[in-house]
Amino acid sequence: MNWMLSEAIDTLARAERLHRQFFQLRSGGGMGEPSWQPPIDVLETAREVLVFVALPGVDPAQITAVIEGDALVVAGRRTLPPELRDAVIHHLELPQGRFERRVPLPPGRYSLRQHVENGCLVFNLAKMA
Repeated sequence: MNWMLSEAIDTLARAERLHRQFFQLRSGGGMGEPSWQPPIDVLETAREVLVFVALPGVDPAQITAVIEGDALVVAGRRTLPPELRDAVIHHLELPQGRFERRVPLPPGRYSLRQHVENGCLVFNLAKMA
């Protein structure tokens, strides 16, 4: 029975570490404004690299994505909608403000496309010969 409790505590501690890693606040660029890093999944096929960025509530038109050297850099901002600025907040887990995520890419040249799928912004990086 003690091993079950120990395993449950280890699982909770691991989940907490992952949550802190994905949503850590850090110093932003330039203005000292807080920023955060959204969670990602990166998958590679023979023809492309797919990067899934979890950004619920963020307008895809307000996101910049560029390939800088050997990384995809995704940046933008999540803000409360204006109609909710005067609302009483009872619980707020989704981070607000500026975000940026630098995703290392396998060596190569890519053409970049993006679309929204199931609450994630998906970047298709087609491998170029």
